Amino acid sequence: MKLVVHKEDDALYLRLDETPIVELEEFSDGIIPDCNAEGKVIDIEVLYVSQRSHNSWQQIRLETITS
Repeated sequence: MKLVVHKEDDALYLRLDETPIVELEEFSDGIIPDCNAEGKVIDIEVLYVSQRSHNSWQQIRLETITS
């Protein structure tokens, strides 16, 4: 899994799987899930991050939860 925060593009990318992307469709304004040949979501792009909340770039944090 890979998380990329790209301030210049005002975007956040979450890659769950390295299989090739064969389909993408904008889910809602600026949220784009990409699927592999099996129809599984393997990548999620969130565009316009700075417009989604006040000081959004400062609020991004990574939490790891273990059971």
